[in-house]
Amino acid sequence: MADTMQFDLVSPERSLASLQATAVQLPGADGDLTAMPNHAPTITTLRPGIVRVESPEGNAEFAVTGGFAEVTATGTSVLAERALPTSEVTQDVLDGFVSDAAAASENATAENLDELAKRTVDIAAMASELGLSVKG
Repeated sequence: MADTMQFDLVSPERSLASLQATAVQLPGADGDLTAMPNHAPTITTLRPGIVRVESPEGNAEFAVTGGFAEVTATGTSVLAERALPTSEVTQDVLDGFVSDAAAASENATAENLDELAKRTVDIAAMASELGLSVKG
């Protein structure tokens, strides 16, 4: 179909999606973007957030903690650091994301301290979108 593209989402633990999509919304590190069929080639890093997929088979949402996305005219591939369907994100899972970010901040250097602080803010924003809260 000319009005769809291939979408693949993988994390180190598993493959989460491989389907035809009409649009994929990505939480890019430099801002959100929507990939559609025939999109200009793009590679971007991802910040913690929600990947939203519109598909003829139905819509899907995935929480990611970061990673990379490659967008081409024929598809979008996401290589996530960690990813889960949003339906699997519980308060305990979110608390683990926050703990991981806090541990990374404790070992931060002056060069990446701001980046790690932003990561915590992005996780809090993702939590809010999912109706959860960050305990602090």
